[in-house]
Amino acid sequence: MTDIHGAAGPARLSIGQSTVDGVRVVTLRGEIDHSIRDRFHQALIPPCDAMSPRTVADLSGVTFMDSSGINVLIAAQQAAEKADGWLRLAGPQATVLRVMRLVGIDVLIPCYPTLRHALAN
Repeated sequence: MTDIHGAAGPARLSIGQSTVDGVRVVTLRGEIDHSIRDRFHQALIPPCDAMSPRTVADLSGVTFMDSSGINVLIAAQQAAEKADGWLRLAGPQATVLRVMRLVGIDVLIPCYPTLRHALAN
């Protein structure tokens, strides 16, 4: 896995990226809030020439997500669909999953219990 953004201090966000069978996997660790929104957006929606239309966001290491993170996920889903691809979410912790369910994003974007499940489906 390539660490493309590193950690921005304690409890911030670390972003890694790898490719598994042609699927881009973005691995996130830490907190997703308004202060890192732009970094999160760049990781999930890279320039068109660098984007794989199929992406899994591994949220298993994310301990907090606010509405700015939800907005980035929606934008990433729309960008993937526009490129005839998809976005899948993997392994959100209970606190993050609760926020996602509250706003209904788990209905809009397929959500899987693990990265392995997200890649297999």
